Amino acid sequence: MEQLVDVNRRAVAWVIDLKGKFASPTTRIVVNGVVGPRGDGYRVDAKMTAGEAHTYHNPQIEAFKDAGAEMVSAITMNYVEEAIGIVRAAQANSIPVVISFTVETDGKLVSGDTLEAAIETVEQATGAAPAYYMVNCAHPTHFDDVLLGHASWTKRVRGLRANASTKSHAELDVATELDAGNPQELGRQYQKLRKRLPQLSVLGGCCGTDHRHIVAICDACDK
Repeated sequence: MEQLVDVNRRAVAWVIDLKGKFASPTTRIVVNGVVGPRGDGYRVDAKMTAGEAHTYHNPQIEAFKDAGAEMVSAITMNYVEEAIGIVRAAQANSIPVVISFTVETDGKLVSGDTLEAAIETVEQATGAAPAYYMVNCAHPTHFDDVLLGHASWTKRVRGLRANASTKSHAELDVATELDAGNPQELGRQYQKLRKRLPQLSVLGGCCGTDHRHIVAICDACDK
C-alpha cells in the first residue's frame, strides 16, 4: 500500500505540473484522481462491506487529496457496497467524488442490481454525496433503454465513457483481437443520449476507443 500511495502522489504532482503548462483563463483543467474496483471489474468475486471498502480505498484517496487532486472518480464499479465505501472515504477527506458504474448487456450491474437501484442506494446511504454519476466500460446499446423517462435518478448521470465494442464483458475477456467497433456510429449514439439527457457533459471513451472515437463523439455532440 505504501508503494501505491507513493505512486499516486507522484502521479498527481506530474499532472499538476502538466496543468500549469496548458491551463489558461479560458481553459480550466481539473486534476482528478481515479480509483478502480478492488477486484475484477467484470466479476464480483468477493464483496466487501461498505466499511471494508472505506478502509481499503481511504489511503489512496487520502494520497490524492494530500498531493493536490481536486476530485476523485471511481470507475467500473460493479456493486453498491464498494461504491458507498469510496464515497464515505472521499467524504472523510473532504474531496468531491464521482461514481461510475459498469453494466452488462441487460443494463444491470453484474451484481444483478439495476442502475436505478444502484444509484438510489448510494444516494440514500451517503446523503446524495457524489457530485454526479457516470456509466463506463459498456456499449450504449447495453444501457440506452435504461436511461429513459424523466425519473429523478437519471438526472444525476452526467458522464459517459462507453466501450467501442457491442460485445459483452465475457466476450471481451476471451477476445484475442481489439474490437474498435464503428466510431461514427458511437458518436451518433452519444448524440442520441445527450438529446435525452442534456446534462451529459463528461464524455470520453473506454475499452477499444482511440482518437477516432473521441473525434466522432466531439463532432456528433458539438452539433
